[in-house]
Amino acid sequence: MSAKPIFVATHPRACSTAFERVFMTRRDTLQCFHEPFGDAYYFGPERLAERYENDEKARIDSGYADSTYKTIFDSIVKQNTGGKRALIKDMAQYWIPPNEQPATIAPSLVSYKRGVGTNSIAVSNGPTPTKSGPPYPYGTKGKPNNPTVVPADLLKEFHFTFLIRNPKSSIPSYYRCTIPPLDEVTGFYNFRPDEAGYNELRRLFDYLRAEGQVGPRLATRDFPQSNGANGATGFNGVNGVNGANGVNGVNGASQGVEICVIDADDLLDNPSGIIEAFCKSTGIKYEPEMLKWDTEEDQRIAKEAFEKWNGFHNDAIDSTELKARIHKTPKSDEQLFAEWTEKYGEEGAIAIRDSVAENMADYEYLKQFTIKIPLAN
Repeated sequence: MSAKPIFVATHPRACSTAFERVFMTRRDTLQCFHEPFGDAYYFGPERLAERYENDEKARIDSGYADSTYKTIFDSIVKQNTGGKRALIKDMAQYWIPPNEQPATIAPSLVSYKRGVGTNSIAVSNGPTPTKSGPPYPYGTKGKPNNPTVVPADLLKEFHFTFLIRNPKSSIPSYYRCTIPPLDEVTGFYNFRPDEAGYNELRRLFDYLRAEGQVGPRLATRDFPQSNGANGATGFNGVNGVNGANGVNGVNGASQGVEICVIDADDLLDNPSGIIEAFCKSTGIKYEPEMLKWDTEEDQRIAKEAFEKWNGFHNDAIDSTELKARIHKTPKSDEQLFAEWTEKYGEEGAIAIRDSVAENMADYEYLKQFTIKIPLAN
């Protein structure tokens, strides 16, 4: 069983903060890190996002204008004391240049040295960006097929898992955070479809699978060996990645950790079953008490952790437990569009509808790998 730091890779508005709260209750054995890489992605000298590119004041006011990918990795190591296992929850897109630009290594990570041990992430000093204009592209080199700005050897230091949510739920939730009145709280004053995050999450997933870092076994499911060849069809009709084999037997690489993908709908329908399965897959001791966080200390720690992304996590901050939701009959696309139109006007509804459509294929692709737990009667 892997003892590496756990990285829960996700996309915006995937119920990931509620998921994270479960593991924040395990303060005796886990050290949780809440979305640290957004500091470098949005605000720092190696930033990839365009949202604040023309707003230097906002970058400075954030307090993270000097954050690089190196300083964040260093901070994780520094804070992870007492022999605890790290659990990092963050957006895959924070490591990946937007709009499918080819990735090169972040300047601060070009001299990365592979750490020794399960919790060591040793990064030596590298050059910092000095060119005028947007910092990306960096002018550094990348590794073929690696979609991230993080060296492949550094990616190997982590035990990757994945969390997804149907874009019919996540996209309207994200849109709401970028319009009045919530935009004054979040600081996100316009909706950007390129921040949906599904494409980047799928590309990271496919890369790790093709490299043999995750898989071929799927958490809670066993499949017979069935190799693809030369980019031929692999698992359940899914094409191999970059000419690699399918889910089983990728490039002849050694077997990685289980493929552990959680769908937020499954989590909300069966929280205890999904969390227990996640714990089994990642080597965390499961206890039913993890699903409750109703003490003053629980609330204080969560508020401190979530405050830098103000406005995005209000529901998670105000919650006290993760319990099964009351199941509702799914709405048709027509009903959803009418609902979005009533809430956000026709222009907003069209923007949401188009973004949902753009990201649905990536969601459905990742969904086929999800943990499967039968609902209790």
